[in-house]
Parts: sequence; structure tokens; C-alpha cells
Amino acid sequence: MPLFLEVHTIDGGASIEEVATAHVANLPLEARFGVRSLRYWVDEQHGKVFCLVEAPSGEAAASVHRQSRGLGAAAIYPVKEGL
Repeated sequence: MPLFLEVHTIDGGASIEEVATAHVANLPLEARFGVRSLRYWVDEQHGKVFCLVEAPSGEAAASVHRQSRGLGAAAIYPVKEGL
């Protein structure tokens, strides 16, 4: 399954707790779009959230966040895993 890195920018910043709550809200939607969240990272100070997901397409990955919270990604990159 392809991997995608989504980059979100949250105006006013984002705490790890807020992102964790949002992540839980995404989980019920993942199966509908064939998406599986693998990891996320948060830069609280700059309001940046980076989500690594398996998805059939970048659009499928973006659909989970849009349907869950109406929040689109600032960018979505197809990535390959390395060491």
C-alpha cells in the first residue's frame, strides 16, 4: 500500500493533546477510505502536524481529515520508507 505524509498547519498552534483527540475522531472513517494511520508528529510551537498514513491515494488520505474535522492538509507527499 502506498505511503503518504500529510502536513497540516493549525493557526494558533496545536498541542499534542488536541492532535491526539483529533486522531481518535479520524479512526472510524479510515476503513471507509482504505486508509490506515501509522504515526503522527506535532510541532506545537509552529502549529504543524505531520501524519504518516497508508492509503490507496493522496485523495483518500485527505478525505479522512476533511470528513472528520473539515481540515484539509496543507500538503500531501507520496513517500517511500527507508532506514
